[in-house]
Amino acid sequence: MRRRDFMKTAALTAAGGVVSAARAHEGGKGAKVCLHLFSKPLQWLGVDRLVEVVAEAGYGGIDLTVRPGGHVKPEKAGTELPRVVEAARRQGLKIRMMTTSLTDPEDPAAERLLKTAAQCGIRIYRMGYLRYAGGRPMGEELERLRRVLAAFEQLNRSCGISGGYQNHRAWEERLFGGVLWDLHAALKGLDPQWIGSQYDVHHAVAETGGSWVAGMRLIAPHITSTCLKDYIWPAADKQRHQGVFAGEGLVPWKRYYELVKELRIGGPASVHCEWELFTKAEQALTEPERCAIAVRKLKRDSEFFTAQYANCGLTVE
Repeated sequence: MRRRDFMKTAALTAAGGVVSAARAHEGGKGAKVCLHLFSKPLQWLGVDRLVEVVAEAGYGGIDLTVRPGGHVKPEKAGTELPRVVEAARRQGLKIRMMTTSLTDPEDPAAERLLKTAAQCGIRIYRMGYLRYAGGRPMGEELERLRRVLAAFEQLNRSCGISGGYQNHRAWEERLFGGVLWDLHAALKGLDPQWIGSQYDVHHAVAETGGSWVAGMRLIAPHITSTCLKDYIWPAADKQRHQGVFAGEGLVPWKRYYELVKELRIGGPASVHCEWELFTKAEQALTEPERCAIAVRKLKRDSEFFTAQYANCGLTVE
């Protein structure tokens, strides 16, 4: 398919796609969730091998890195993004999500990227991380950050795509949104059809301990997508969490999925496989051999989450 024809066809589905994405929290019995594999662990693969591995591992889509160092460089999105989306479709995969580093709604490059993504049928993108400036009262800082999110809301509306901010355990004291109450305060009054929360239960549990349930209830009306991954605290370092296979760590998945059902949180969902993909010996193997290992390991998480969603009445695409 020529790029021009592809972009025209994709644009026909993009407008309705945003509405579906914004209503992701309206899930529940009979609803469907698409498991997207976050493409970061497969950064070493080209597009054709990437889509093959993701499909073989049992995922329904790809949460594509479209950022510096990602699978698609932002400045080349106009030509590269349609190619990746089409390659995914040939493998039966969807690309409804992408991960960016966007933090400035006034940047002309942001508008170009978001319009291209929307034309390709991408419904939701993850923003980059925002930070407190420091030296100001918290109320002033939250108002400043709310203005940034409000500007993204308007930009997203004009481009036809929804933005999501991921709560992430703070690796520095100025990181915004890790505890969720501040993200909720900044999102209050903004339209979740265009700007919302990409909720990450791993980071919520790691950052706030037992109060993660209250945080999830608080942010639930704003959740338009989710991140799924598990972790442990290594005995040698209680400050740095370590990724492990889903179900083998500290995330209380049974309670999480009870809340997913109660709060009617659907998809799309991005599975972050942040455990060690290869041992040192495996890194020396050929690419086909490493791909076979990657498929086997990645499939463990796709099967785990498919079963979890089935238990709460949600079908995985």
